[in-house]
Amino acid sequence: MRRILGIVLATLALAACAEQPLSPLAPVPAYAPPPPPPPPQNPDAYRDSDFAWSTAVGTGKVVGVLAYKGDEPHYGCQTVVLAPETPWSRERMRTLYLSTTSADVPSQDVKARTSPEHAAQYGRFVRQAPCDANGRFSFSGLPDGAWYVITVAAPANNGVRIAVMRRIETHGDTMRVVLR
Repeated sequence: MRRILGIVLATLALAACAEQPLSPLAPVPAYAPPPPPPPPQNPDAYRDSDFAWSTAVGTGKVVGVLAYKGDEPHYGCQTVVLAPETPWSRERMRTLYLSTTSADVPSQDVKARTSPEHAAQYGRFVRQAPCDANGRFSFSGLPDGAWYVITVAAPANNGVRIAVMRRIETHGDTMRVVLR
């Protein structure tokens, strides 16, 4: 009898050490796969945050003149636009002017390539200045950074209007620009 009692006790001891099956109500350990990586960002996408730097007040100044010499003897301008350079605006210049540094192309070609997408948002960051009778213009209070100076050179005899664009950089001082 002792022997049977020993076998029973040993069996019970082993049974206590054995893994117990999970009851149907017991929580199952969950494995969650890691979240997918974020989609790649388009570096040329329009983002207001890319333009934020251009709204700061700085000590930079741009003093310029339109001195375009084309097929006509005299060209004038009415307004000059100063647009901050961002990845989006750089691509816009490449599309409109076929260059990101400088161009002089017929304004109707630029208009034909202009997309209205983001025009209202972009317009909030663009500065404008009038041209005087001698084609002179200026901007002040500019933060350091890269900008596009853009105007339309209009011939005195109502010939072909030329869109003129130049990329410049401000560094807290006066930048002189001649649009040719």
